[in-house]
Amino acid sequence: MANSKRTLFLKRRLRVRNKLRKVNAGRMRLSVHRSNKNISVQLIDDVNGVTLAAASSLEKDLGVVGKNNIDAASKVGAAIAERAKKAGVEEAYFDRGGFLYHGKVKALADAAREGGLKL
Repeated sequence: MANSKRTLFLKRRLRVRNKLRKVNAGRMRLSVHRSNKNISVQLIDDVNGVTLAAASSLEKDLGVVGKNNIDAASKVGAAIAERAKKAGVEEAYFDRGGFLYHGKVKALADAAREGGLKL
């Protein structure tokens, strides 16, 4: 019997996250979530269990409310890089979850790197 898309997504998310935890101990995690209508990202301190900064395409000041395209992902990536600097974070590891590093997820990561965040 074939695995469902959801099952494959969850397996991929655990595999990616566990590999990243082994390699990047002590760094902040930049976690991405992509839905059909929006994209959001959080900068998480796993040691203390707190979110230091967040950005989403739902925010009105970014001007991309309800859009989930590459342009919206780039604006969210630039916003999270700016907010990470304000929080005093210059280095994080990119947790794409179960999403493929392609298209919108890649655009978000590239924009965050251009904004000065070291991923």
